Amino acid sequence: MGDGRKAAVAENVDVRRLGLTAAGLLVIVTIALALVTNGRAKPDLTHTCSATDRQFIDAARTNMTALELWSEQYQSGDASAGDLVGQAHAAAKIMRGTGPTDFSLRQTQRLMVGMLNEYAKGVQLHQRKRDAGPTMYRAYGLANFAHAVLLRNERPLARLGCDIRPLL
Repeated sequence: MGDGRKAAVAENVDVRRLGLTAAGLLVIVTIALALVTNGRAKPDLTHTCSATDRQFIDAARTNMTALELWSEQYQSGDASAGDLVGQAHAAAKIMRGTGPTDFSLRQTQRLMVGMLNEYAKGVQLHQRKRDAGPTMYRAYGLANFAHAVLLRNERPLARLGCDIRPLL
């Protein structure tokens, strides 16, 4: 065999070896991804009405009522912006500390905490004579999302004994 032919055969073997290595790696990655994605925990989409769910509903109702009263006092001049911001942060902390087990109430919890924090930021911006519009828009958007989640899940929760009408 000539030197040119030997070089071509050796090069061909190297290309095959590289191809087989790449194919082997592809198979390993595919198997690993299949194992990882199939092993993920699936969210529990079964409604519950546990004691912690009822506690969340009561806490949400109480904190939203209190925030509404503080907001009215702020608008009438009877409360400072700092008072209202403090109430919003306290409400967010309380809501974050609840542990609803129902998936829709957990989603509502996250939305409400975000809404309360955005609302507090908006009041602070307004107090500093800055544009609070986008922040308040986000706060009300989050509130609307929470309302939609609750509205969509009102009947199934009511059947289990959780009355979320006070939050609507």
